Amino acid sequence: MKDIKIPMVEIFETVEGEGTRAGFPTVFVRVFGCNIRCKWCDTKYSYPPHHAEHMLSITEIVEQVQGYQSKHICLTGGEPLMYGNKSLALIHALSEIEGLQDLHIETNGAIDLQPFISQVNSSVVRFVMDYKLPSSGENDKMLHGNLSLLRKQDESKFVIGSLEDFHFALNILKEYPTEALSLFSPVWETMPPKRLVELMLEHGLHDVKLSLQLHKIIWDPQLRGV
Repeated sequence: MKDIKIPMVEIFETVEGEGTRAGFPTVFVRVFGCNIRCKWCDTKYSYPPHHAEHMLSITEIVEQVQGYQSKHICLTGGEPLMYGNKSLALIHALSEIEGLQDLHIETNGAIDLQPFISQVNSSVVRFVMDYKLPSSGENDKMLHGNLSLLRKQDESKFVIGSLEDFHFALNILKEYPTEALSLFSPVWETMPPKRLVELMLEHGLHDVKLSLQLHKIIWDPQLRGV
């Protein structure tokens, strides 16, 4: 399986921009292709009509990752799980890198996580599921059963673009309990971080963590490779 090829966008090293590992130097492995089209997507270059930058074998991907010093890996996209068994083989290969401390997989909630969570036993592997709220335009694609599959080491992320999104997220968490840590992240253009904090405090969300995108604070929000 290590010789199979996967369409790729880029592999680079920077600091993790969000979630519980924000701030740690991290190698980003960005797979090409996505099965949904969020209105506010900030990586539109990772799916058609753009084209994959490379077709790399799993062995080549691992070799490139090992060329960096970071012991944290973010497998992202696009949607890194859309290639099924190929995606699973890549997860297994990355998780076997010597000295690896964390491999988190950013998935969009429209892919069934059962085949992946049930077959990945590594203690360093986590899933970060980005549940798409109404302002994304893709809420109807969400597989709610994924929330019950997530474990304590995983994360469920909700990108809040409006007051409607905020209340929708609250209802989802009540209707579909999850063991994963829940993160609320603002869409900067439509939900000022200050306002989101006010809403979280107003509703007593003591189990929800605010997540800001550090890379958009440090660099130009449109800059790639950071």
